[in-house]
Amino acid sequence: MNLNQISVPARDIKASIAFYRRLGLTLIVETQIYARFELPDGEATMSLHKTDAALGEEGIYVYFECADLDARVKALQTEGIVFENEPEDQRWLWREAWLKDPAGNWLCLYLAGENRKNPPWRITE
Repeated sequence: MNLNQISVPARDIKASIAFYRRLGLTLIVETQIYARFELPDGEATMSLHKTDAALGEEGIYVYFECADLDARVKALQTEGIVFENEPEDQRWLWREAWLKDPAGNWLCLYLAGENRKNPPWRITE
């Protein structure tokens, strides 16, 4: 099985498209209610779908791994992207920086390396 795409809700599709393009995603499909992006690395894609529904207090969580996390966060900050926190080492061995998209969905830019899929506490059969 291979992950094809993640789709996230967007209240203002144009604002969300602009935001994700600023993050470095490449727009490959755009309609009035839908947009799809290629990511700089890997085969999975990400899409936006327009909604007027309530998104809840927390929205959803999307994680993007960045080999150059600290430099990428600094570059995005100089472009006006606001982060909730600077990159920070976590006890689960990931380095994370959090921000929100225009619809209020949480995004985590992180660096985990080998610990992404193989942390020391991974279950083995």
